[in-house]
Amino acid sequence: MKFLAILLFIVCLQTAAFTQNISVSGRVVDGETKDTLKGASVFAQSTTTGTITNSEGKFNLSLKQGGYDLIISYTGYYTQTIRVTGDTSDMEVQLMKEDKSMSEVVIQSTNEVRDGWEQYGSFFIDHFIGTTPSAKQTSLLNPDVLKFFYYRRSNKLKVLATEPLMISNNALGYTIRYELDSFIYNYPTEMSSYRGNGFFTEDTAASRFQEREWKANREKVYYGSKMHFIRSYYDGVIKEEGFLIDVLDAKDDKNFYRIANPYDSTLFFAGDGTSEVEIYYPTKMSILYTKKIPEPEYLIQYGLPMDVKMQISYVDILHPIILKENGYYFQQKDWINQGYWSWKNIADLLPFDYTP
Repeated sequence: MKFLAILLFIVCLQTAAFTQNISVSGRVVDGETKDTLKGASVFAQSTTTGTITNSEGKFNLSLKQGGYDLIISYTGYYTQTIRVTGDTSDMEVQLMKEDKSMSEVVIQSTNEVRDGWEQYGSFFIDHFIGTTPSAKQTSLLNPDVLKFFYYRRSNKLKVLATEPLMISNNALGYTIRYELDSFIYNYPTEMSSYRGNGFFTEDTAASRFQEREWKANREKVYYGSKMHFIRSYYDGVIKEEGFLIDVLDAKDDKNFYRIANPYDSTLFFAGDGTSEVEIYYPTKMSILYTKKIPEPEYLIQYGLPMDVKMQISYVDILHPIILKENGYYFQQKDWINQGYWSWKNIADLLPFDYTP
């Protein structure tokens, strides 16, 4: 009966989802003087939806149902992030001016590599934009805004940007404005991580052929992706969409076992009267996508057999994760990818308002 109740809840979510958009409006002001800030940038992170404030500092956005981090920025001020899950009206966003002295300290850091792009540029591109087929058609348009820092004691590489990165993805037909907070590569663990806010603009296709090609490439990237998995989990159709979940045996860290019911109450919780679901797996997950095989480039790069029949990703969830119907989740730091999904970087990102 408990499982039936969960399924009924999911059906209700599917019926309500995408029936109407989320309306978000407000006003952006200086946090000290309360003066209006005309021309402030307001966008939903990793979507194609954004705007700038008018002469009164006001903005209005219409978003598809789901969860979003609203990013508000203005030159000379600290960027602010606001979580949005439903209609929000007449909010007042107060931005504080940046401390220029702190920026100067960063710029003058003794750990900065003077010829950083020459030394680490291609390495950064491989780990940030990627090495996938999509990455071969993706380029960073303004590499001169990057600053590279190497820390000998911890053996880490850190990359910052003085301005938003402009990225052209000709494989998927997007231009991405990416506000990079930081990129870090840990040499001892061979793991990289990056944080930032991306805004997608759809490019104009030069021909019908290119338009069809972009559509096909976007679908190819979407199916089997983390976004596809989260949306499938939310909608209650994991198995139907081709996903299987194995988890690491807590008593034997060399063996995984299959999860028969991903909607068991020990793993999945759907709150009454909300559009949120929560998942938590205390041990490492192995997520298998059975409807596609990995690209040869992935198998070669990681030294895997060429006859692998499915895409396999490994995920560590550090704390419970709240999933939204558009595939977004707010606890970005608490989800760690390894395996196939870790191979997918900026060049294979789709905006959260994308639908196949």
